[in-house]
Amino acid sequence: MDIPASLINQDRPYALFWFRRDLRLHDNAGFYHALKGNDNVLPIFIFDTEILDELTNSDDKRVCFIFSAVLELKEKLESMGSSLLSLYGKPDELFEELKEKINIKAVYTNHDYEPYAINRDKLVEETLRNAGITFHTYKDQVIFERHEVIKDDGHPYKVFTPYSKKWKSLLNPLQHTAYYKVDDYMGNLVQTQSLSVPLLEEMGFDNIEPGAPPAEFNTNIIKKYDQQRDFPASDGTSRLGVHIRFGTVSIRQAVQKALELNETWLNELIWREFYMQILYHYPFVTGMEFNPKYRHIPWRYDEDDFSRWCIGQTGYPIVDAGMRELNETGYMHNRIRMITASFLTKHLLIDWRWGERYFAEKLLDYELASNNGNWQWVAGTGVDAAPYFRVFNPETQTKKFDPKRAYIQKWVPELHSFEYPDPMVEHKEARERYLKTMKSAFKTD
Repeated sequence: MDIPASLINQDRPYALFWFRRDLRLHDNAGFYHALKGNDNVLPIFIFDTEILDELTNSDDKRVCFIFSAVLELKEKLESMGSSLLSLYGKPDELFEELKEKINIKAVYTNHDYEPYAINRDKLVEETLRNAGITFHTYKDQVIFERHEVIKDDGHPYKVFTPYSKKWKSLLNPLQHTAYYKVDDYMGNLVQTQSLSVPLLEEMGFDNIEPGAPPAEFNTNIIKKYDQQRDFPASDGTSRLGVHIRFGTVSIRQAVQKALELNETWLNELIWREFYMQILYHYPFVTGMEFNPKYRHIPWRYDEDDFSRWCIGQTGYPIVDAGMRELNETGYMHNRIRMITASFLTKHLLIDWRWGERYFAEKLLDYELASNNGNWQWVAGTGVDAAPYFRVFNPETQTKKFDPKRAYIQKWVPELHSFEYPDPMVEHKEARERYLKTMKSAFKTD
């Protein structure tokens, strides 16, 4: 760990703010509390090897997005005479080493609710506590967390509609979407020289040109979201998923916009929190069906069929267009996510976990709770899931949501040539096979 000599002053205590899923300076709860309560606040970011070492692609678009966001944070901090201390390694080990080099009196950060993050924070807190350093965490990436939206009997909701009604009844916009006025306390940042950031190639990733889609609340799109969101050829979705995922925009600001402009978009934000509380209360869903009834389905594990789905060569244009868009851009339209997931689990009878893992590798806006929740919803195995007998017909979906085939033509230009493959399976036969398999599985359960 290379710490600049200017920071190594044991007579000067620091409060650290640890950026994670909150890569912004504005309206940041933990950053606000760190600055308000301390001077000499040193911002840090950790490129966590426990996460990065699990990634399989050297050109992972999420790493590029994070790297770009970190550089932007660093630039903004340096415009105020401060900087960002960027580290690479395992967080608990880095804090163990860091506390030996600089005088740390407290560490501030924001809550994270995924199983790995919960265990990581326990290790970090223990490491710091043993050195007499306090560890403060705050709610920032959600409006309601953990046990804040529960049934009257104290149990978590398992159905979205009553959860969303309770969520809305508890919401006090003046309280829950209030802006954290970080700018009032920026004078408490530590003043230091520019600090270096680890290079992408040093971390095992391609040194691609940094870049990120702009974090913009497009008022016109959000206003018409309920009318346009199902049509992949149109520019009808906010494209803010990645920014909400990594916190380059504030969830409070997003909810303010939703309350002002479109309830359907607000419901999408509530779905995100619904799945996050499901993951928090039932972490076993990461590897197992939520509904025990569906834990004995004889899924097919055909690697050739799975590979054709992955690369967009199924012979079903709407499915292939979605998979190709995902592979090339790291994005897939929400309606197309449902169609492609349904095709894999119901037409091909391939385990939803395979598809979930593939999306986890490819989606720029990948979020464990939502990805898992949505895959189990489509497969019919999760909370408040689509009924197992609901099998999307790709051609019907095309007629409804891409009637002019503009989306398909963009991603499957060879559609009407001899190069395009015949359908892998016939829809009616695949549907009958799937329903027969499911009914048989229920009988033997």
